[in-house]
Amino acid sequence: MNKKVEKIFILSSDFITINLAWVLFFYFRVESGLFDLLVKPELILSMFAIYLYWLLIFIFVGMYRTWFAASRFDEISTLFKASFVGIIILYFAILYDDSTQGVSSSTRFVIFIYWFILLFTVGWGRILIRSFQRHLLIKGIGRKNCLIVGFNKKGFDIADKVEHHRGLGIDVVGFVSLTATEIGKSYKDKKVIGVYNEIKNLIQESNSKEIILAVDRVDEDVLLSIVNDADGENVNIKIVPDLYEIMSGQARTSQIYGLPLIDIMPKLMPEWEKKMKRLMDILISIVFLIFAMPIILITAIAIKIESKGPVFYKQERSGLNGKVFKIIKFRSMVQDAEKVSGPVWSTKDDPRITKVGKFVRKVRIDEIPQMINVLRGDMSMVGPRPERPFFVEKLANEIPLYKRRLKVRPGITGWAQVKHKYDETIEDVKMKLRYDLFYIENMSLRTDLIILFRTVFVVLFGKGHYD
Repeated sequence: MNKKVEKIFILSSDFITINLAWVLFFYFRVESGLFDLLVKPELILSMFAIYLYWLLIFIFVGMYRTWFAASRFDEISTLFKASFVGIIILYFAILYDDSTQGVSSSTRFVIFIYWFILLFTVGWGRILIRSFQRHLLIKGIGRKNCLIVGFNKKGFDIADKVEHHRGLGIDVVGFVSLTATEIGKSYKDKKVIGVYNEIKNLIQESNSKEIILAVDRVDEDVLLSIVNDADGENVNIKIVPDLYEIMSGQARTSQIYGLPLIDIMPKLMPEWEKKMKRLMDILISIVFLIFAMPIILITAIAIKIESKGPVFYKQERSGLNGKVFKIIKFRSMVQDAEKVSGPVWSTKDDPRITKVGKFVRKVRIDEIPQMINVLRGDMSMVGPRPERPFFVEKLANEIPLYKRRLKVRPGITGWAQVKHKYDETIEDVKMKLRYDLFYIENMSLRTDLIILFRTVFVVLFGKGHYD
């Protein structure tokens, strides 16, 4: 079952079961005559509203992410937690409404009966869909080929588990070794079909959609080489972690029947989330520009009075998929600041920064014109900070995976900006890259909202850095 069909099945199941739960509760609460009613609600309108409510909650907690090796128990557990939070919100909303209307209702706890009905209907709907999906996979429909990198005990364990649990929908087509001396060797009926530096060709030849890395943690160069070579291929990459990597929590994890895996190159946002993110960018930037207009005018006047040169500063930056665009900022340095030095990073106490520039940088006013870049689609509110093409090429040669930042639209703020300081050394850039990759691997609307709230905290207390 491909991802689109899977999403359609799950959305359809939830649509039917959420509305069924509401109809059953409506007839129990309203039509049964067991309870006194001040006003009789309308079925269709209330059903539509409650469906949208649960749809938003399920989207927010990630219940429509692509399914991989999650047990039906795990799915019901997620449903339980999401619906519990949702029902508590409904309960207090009803409580608040009663208090504002001066109504004292002793039957408001009946909403928890609705919760049990919802859990039962939606839970069974999802179990049926997942059972049907598992049945198709076992029968050979929708299965995916997989390569295991590492001809060792870790790799053998993975191969055994995948072979034993047909419901995963994965077929191991072979091993990829670290050295050419292992080519031709086999574990059970699975042969070593190539070496890791041929991974791009091996993916294409075997039509693999999954790669599981079962190499030792010391083989860092091997990992980086595989991820770089596989970038651009339609393939999911997971790694068997050691205890330290599991405990660090720095990546999205899944499992194969108790054996943990870390997604080191997961798929980015689904299309609907990308559209919602773009809509959120447009709305926030428009509202922000309108309310910030007085600040924009005062800042422009202050810059013009203090020093010669334009109010705004435009500079080429690398955007989504490496497309170059011109970022717009309030000028905070003297005119032609890089005329002699050429492209260099700014430092915390850079002498080229003007007095007005120092203030607007401290309170982030210089970033406000970038809302125009957000409206144009060059940038997003949240994402890795855009770097100049000169530095992108320079850093890509020194830091593996640096160009992976270009897989997403750059942002005004990001996880790296709320977690780290100024870029003054290569080590700072490497640290920020770790945060950027963590964001890319875990990006969602929920993550964006968290970063936006933390950015407000950073601005208020003068921490973090945006260039």
